Amino acid sequence: IINPSGTIVGKHRKVHLFDINVPGGIQFKESETLTGGEGATYFEVLPEEGGEKDDEPSGLGRIGVGICYDIRFPEYALLLTQMHQCKILIYPGAFNLTTGPAHWELLQRARAVDGQCYVITASPARMPPPENETTSKYPHYSAWGHSTIISPWGEVVATCDEKPNVVVADLDMDKVEEM
Repeated sequence: IINPSGTIVGKHRKVHLFDINVPGGIQFKESETLTGGEGATYFEVLPEEGGEKDDEPSGLGRIGVGICYDIRFPEYALLLTQMHQCKILIYPGAFNLTTGPAHWELLQRARAVDGQCYVITASPARMPPPENETTSKYPHYSAWGHSTIISPWGEVVATCDEKPNVVVADLDMDKVEEM
């Protein structure tokens, strides 16, 4: 994790690895190539010097980080929000076309309400499979897409579909304090 000044402020190792084997369906085993991390990751976004407006700090406070499958574990989110006082949780992820429509937004909203914080997710845009895909160790993967920002109240603040896009929103950090 690199801040705007170019300083490394954190390094995250995905805690929960995604292994799935649905008979006649998808098979995917991250544990074949990855090793899970062992700790929570968070970093601080402090007010910039001279960056205050109307006597309110421009910093966002602590931001917690998870990756994809980590969002399925409320305990991890609660560790970040309760023990480490994170006000925002960020989860880049690439849910597939089965779990995406069923769980992607639902889990984001649940983690926001559980943690009484903002949840921000980033997903790759969905790309069509190549016309002449050759057999390879890593076949084409279709991500659900739908990068989203959820408020502490579980409301969708901003989102997009599966196409290439940028999601931008002003975060009202007073909503975190309201909770």
